[in-house]
Amino acid sequence: MAATPSRKKVLAVVLAGGEGKRLMPLTADRAKPAVPFGGIYRLIDFALSNVVNSGYLKVVVLTQYKSHSLDRHVTTTWRMSNLLGNYVTPVPAQQRVGKRWYLGSADAIYQSLNLLTDEQPDIVVVVGADHVYRMDFSQMVADHVESGAGCTVAAIRQPISLADQFGVIDVDPGNPQRIRAFLEKPTDPVGLPDAPDEVLASMGNYVFDADALRDAVTRDAEAEQSKHDMGGDIVPWFVDKSESAVYDYKDNEVPGATDRDRGYWRDVGTMRSYYAAQMDLVSPLPVFNLYNTAWPIYTSYGPHPPAKLVEGASGAQVSTFNSILSPGVVVSGGTVNQSVLSPAVWVKDGAEVSDSVLMDGVRIGEGAVVRNAIIDKGVVVPPGVHIGVDQDADRARGFVVDEGLTVLSKQQPVPEG
Repeated sequence: MAATPSRKKVLAVVLAGGEGKRLMPLTADRAKPAVPFGGIYRLIDFALSNVVNSGYLKVVVLTQYKSHSLDRHVTTTWRMSNLLGNYVTPVPAQQRVGKRWYLGSADAIYQSLNLLTDEQPDIVVVVGADHVYRMDFSQMVADHVESGAGCTVAAIRQPISLADQFGVIDVDPGNPQRIRAFLEKPTDPVGLPDAPDEVLASMGNYVFDADALRDAVTRDAEAEQSKHDMGGDIVPWFVDKSESAVYDYKDNEVPGATDRDRGYWRDVGTMRSYYAAQMDLVSPLPVFNLYNTAWPIYTSYGPHPPAKLVEGASGAQVSTFNSILSPGVVVSGGTVNQSVLSPAVWVKDGAEVSDSVLMDGVRIGEGAVVRNAIIDKGVVVPPGVHIGVDQDADRARGFVVDEGLTVLSKQQPVPEG
């Protein structure tokens, strides 16, 4: 007897080998999915939280590029009870099919087919590890099973004017759940039947029948001209066979979602988009609500004490507004405005931090000024130093200036003023 959707065996595969070149220097020492976000999280926490909240508790994380930080976070944070065989485990590139690393996302799955052999799932959910959003994948799996397709692609509606920035799904007007063509960054797309000014952009999340996925990536591995990419090669293969369906993200109902943050999804592939997503968190009515306890984002941030706001040694009062202060943060007579402060950040007497993201352990000295900046872990800003105020001066000191933001790498020395 065929398994019902609720009883089908599901394996979740998280693709976490991304190099993240456009987020340098934040990815100089870590894979993109390990980049900190929102004070206490890593980017991968959003994908993993969505998977486990959806009820899928057998999860493999395929890693490759500078994966130590990512592996450590997954293994120390994402611990499941093994009583029922549940797990979240990182799987590094192992050169199982030859002396080569992963050639693309499809090749990563091909080289990891032993995981499917071991687990014997009916369904494989494949998700990216570097987007910020909430999504109940069980609803997508149910639609996939009902459709009878071998492959279902999750898609989010975007203005047709932005189509050339995405992989676009062209649907069959007679059956809008079926994919007619998969277009990579098209310049002349056709709008949706129910919304001519919108297109469906791929979110990088997929559901496959396990046997169909195995067949597709095996065939792809033998194709010399292939780029071995899930979106660029595997999905078109299913489209050509008329075995592909689309799942519209707007139909996904996440418990606890509000009208303000329903349907939120951000690709944080550039420094500006990464920064903008952080700023989405700190508005009085946040565009993305971290405080949805019905669909929590899980993580671990260590044994830090509560955040503390105190007057400075000079008697200067603290001023903080529209900001996230993580555990272990101490603001002593300083000003923090429109910023995200990660655990164990210190802002000292008379210092000013505005429109910035400070990662774990950053120290801002007395009277220092930090504006429009992203400062990675462990950086010490000496007293009186200005960062993000004069971009030419920032460049002269060896700081990266990217899309109007001043970015300091992990433990980068800061000259005294």
